Order: sequence, then C-alpha cells, then structure tokens
Amino acid sequence: MKVSREQVAQNRVNILEAASRLFRAHGYEAVTVAQVMKAAGLTHGGFYGYFASKDDLVAQSLAHVFSTAPPAGADVAAYVTQYLSTAHREDCAGGCPMAGLASETSRQAPEARAQMSSSIRRQIARLSEGLPGATAGEKRRAATGNWAAMVGAMVLARVCDDPLMADELLKDTRDWLLEKDRPA
Repeated sequence: MKVSREQVAQNRVNILEAASRLFRAHGYEAVTVAQVMKAAGLTHGGFYGYFASKDDLVAQSLAHVFSTAPPAGADVAAYVTQYLSTAHREDCAGGCPMAGLASETSRQAPEARAQMSSSIRRQIARLSEGLPGATAGEKRRAATGNWAAMVGAMVLARVCDDPLMADELLKDTRDWLLEKDRPA
C-alpha cells in the first residue's frame, strides 16, 4: 500500500515529536529507535526510510523542537517566569531541551551539537531584543547571562531531590533576574 506524500510528512513529524519527548524524558542513550517508532505509531522497520541513523534522528529532533518552541518574545519577564516555574521543572518530556539534554548533547555527533549551538545563538538574540541596555553589546551580554542562569537553575532544580530546595532555586533565580533587568 502506497503512502501519500502528506502521510509521509506527517509520519516524519510524528517520529520527531515522539523522539524529542522521549529523549528529553530519558536521555539519548536510554531511548531506542524501536521505542521512538512505537511511540510514533509506526513500525521499527520504517525508520531508515526517514533517517540515516539514530545520530541523524537526534540532530533532526533537536532542530524540530527548537523550530517549534515558542519564542521568548518581547515580554522577557513573562518568559522568565514561565521558564523558571515548577510546572516547567516537572515537565521534562515537554520542557526545554537545553535544560534536559545540553550536557548529554556534548557527547553526541557534531550535527546534534551544532543544533544546540544554533539554538543558543537564537535564544540569546531573542532575549536580547527584550532586555534593557544602551547598546546591542550590553543587551547581548545581559541575554547571555540570563539564559545561562535560567538553564543552569532549571538543571539544578531538576536534579535536586528536595522539592523545597528545587523551588527555591527557581524562585531565587527568577526574582534575581527580574530585579536585575528592570529598567532604572
């Protein structure tokens, strides 16, 4: 039975979304191609019709999730508040791939690392648009520090086995960032 081009395209999106969620929830090494295909509602045998390898899937799933992620937007305060929330901390599978996979991606193929690097650049550029500063350089420096603090706080909060301490990490970082970036 021949599959339409539209169905092939939808299957590819389903695979990328399933892979992205599974990778964020469990890590790259813990997830098999068979698990991804099952989660996408497809058979394992069809995988190589869509991707050259698991490394290819990893890189393309990162590209997919970063391209579909909501932008930081001009309201940086709202973005910081949402990002550094308990709900985001608890949603590893649906949350930020940077916080969930950055460390592990450093040991992946160059294509996956390139996707992370590209996302870092885009996120810093997006954040800098909404931050105060007299020059583009000042805004970029503030955005770089903010993004590093946000991702770092999320990583620490997720690894913490004490929910009160995890919430404190998020709240203190959120409060510090929002106070720091208020125009004088």
